[in-house]
Amino acid sequence: MKFTKMQGLGNDYVYVNGFEEKIENPSELAVKVSDRHFGIGSDGLILINPSKVADFEMEMYNADGSRSEMCGNGIRCVAKYVYDYGLTDKTQISVETLGGIKYLDLTIDNGKAVRIKVDMGKPILEPAKIPVVSEGDIVLDEPILVDGTEYRMTAVSMGNPHTVVYMDDIEHLEIEKTGPKFENHERFPNRVNTEFVKVLDRHTVQMRVWERGSGETLACGTGACAVAVACILNGLTEDKVTVKLLGGDLLIEWDKEKDTVYMTGPAEVVFEGEWNQ
Repeated sequence: MKFTKMQGLGNDYVYVNGFEEKIENPSELAVKVSDRHFGIGSDGLILINPSKVADFEMEMYNADGSRSEMCGNGIRCVAKYVYDYGLTDKTQISVETLGGIKYLDLTIDNGKAVRIKVDMGKPILEPAKIPVVSEGDIVLDEPILVDGTEYRMTAVSMGNPHTVVYMDDIEHLEIEKTGPKFENHERFPNRVNTEFVKVLDRHTVQMRVWERGSGETLACGTGACAVAVACILNGLTEDKVTVKLLGGDLLIEWDKEKDTVYMTGPAEVVFEGEWNQ
């Protein structure tokens, strides 16, 4: 099996061309290739497949083999892959995901896609659709008791579930202890990705993320979008926000007239190789 290792802000996946490769058990393969000691090393596996409803399909699996709806950093790498490797010559493409069809604009430099803007769609705020257990119409600055500590959370889905928690100090957060407690909390029926956020100013925030099925990662695109939406809803920032992640920065904009979130950031190829299954 030929593969390409790619990363967006350090959020790395193994990418396989589904037009040429046939994977019998992608969930099992995701676990094997993601292992950073005995495998290739990644946050998961992404298959780039033909689609009947879009230009391409992104079939994504986490490092633990579970299927995931969407990944903002992952989908930017999909866009770079299909352009750089000649699967398309279009600079505007559509990609089918379990979180819906996403639309991407590619910035090209010397024949390579270097920066990708993703139309991430409408943020979902209804608790049942996120899903999160709540009696309110939206989950905005709502208390949640996790491992004996009360936090305030804002829940948003960007095709996958997120909960945003604000803190004064995220650098010293014991995320390996706290993250799993949120991920598997009874109020999140499908588990949840958790963003721990510090607001720096009206245009800039800093975040760490615990991704369900993968643990802490260097970046999460859908998480950055959820953070921006949460910050705007809580009145903490303007409508355009630079989100600083461990792997770098993403520019997120919530166009309220269109009710659409846009994410702009880089994507890079790390290396190519072959995997003997």
